[in-house]
Amino acid sequence: MHFSDLVIFASSIPAVLGLKIGSSLQWIEHTPQPYAISKFYKGTSSASLISGGVANLGSDTSFDLAANAETQGLKQYVSHKNIRLIYVICEVPYRIVANKASGIKTLSDLKGKKIGTIAGTSANVFIQRMLASAGVQEGQYTIISGNICMKAPCSSTTFPTMLQSRQIDAFGIWEPAVELGARAIGTDNAVLFQDIHTYREVYSLYSTTDKLNNAAKRADIVAFVRALNQTLDVFANKPGENMVYDFVAGKVGMDVEVVKAVWGDHLWRGVWGADLIDLLVSEDAYLAKKDGRAQASRADLERFLDGGVIAEM
Repeated sequence: MHFSDLVIFASSIPAVLGLKIGSSLQWIEHTPQPYAISKFYKGTSSASLISGGVANLGSDTSFDLAANAETQGLKQYVSHKNIRLIYVICEVPYRIVANKASGIKTLSDLKGKKIGTIAGTSANVFIQRMLASAGVQEGQYTIISGNICMKAPCSSTTFPTMLQSRQIDAFGIWEPAVELGARAIGTDNAVLFQDIHTYREVYSLYSTTDKLNNAAKRADIVAFVRALNQTLDVFANKPGENMVYDFVAGKVGMDVEVVKAVWGDHLWRGVWGADLIDLLVSEDAYLAKKDGRAQASRADLERFLDGGVIAEM
């Protein structure tokens, strides 16, 4: 963690009413943000969620915060070195679901198979990491594109139905699609693979040095992160007592029972561990190769991690 961005506050940013936060509004991982705004946020101004993500921080200075997986954060940091990862909302060890009928019992059996995922996302990185851990390299399997399903019945272009119809042999993505995929082929026919030590999504909150160095804006950012901290305590420890499952289901269009079924795969962290920098260095090396660019140095990625807001709470 680096706290060097704390010390100098600039006054060059025009005053903007309210925090503007870019976040994809479809997924479970984003839901602590609306919960925090409605239940706990006590900033000097309002906070609003806008459909978007960390790319908005590099293209639109009206955005103060954004949330995305670490993959998108790294991709944006290449061109926008003022972006900072300031908080970890959720860590998710993704899962692969495979069909036993395709002759799959172990990860290595995915060699030569058709695997569903979405290129350029954290799920794509997850597939590569998981298969490489079993000695299966890129080029030894075929990636098939498809769509996410949040609630059964799933349409024909979504991964769960593609798995059921044998268009693909397996797929790996964020929840609840994997859960729905396992149910679509029958849990007795489903083989699930998961390893938090090989890959986990690090769904994070980002800002920029410009916003963090503005005293008034920073005060509201700290207030929002404090509200997120209170929210994560509820999400992690008291979801059943506070209608959290219903809240999440309503926000992302899921059945409450399915929210409960995948809840344990979502680790509501807040802070990050010492191993995050190693994950980022390793992942950026892979992304740099795929994107045809230079790899960021470890020192550069250490600057990307800014623990100053957490320290102020």
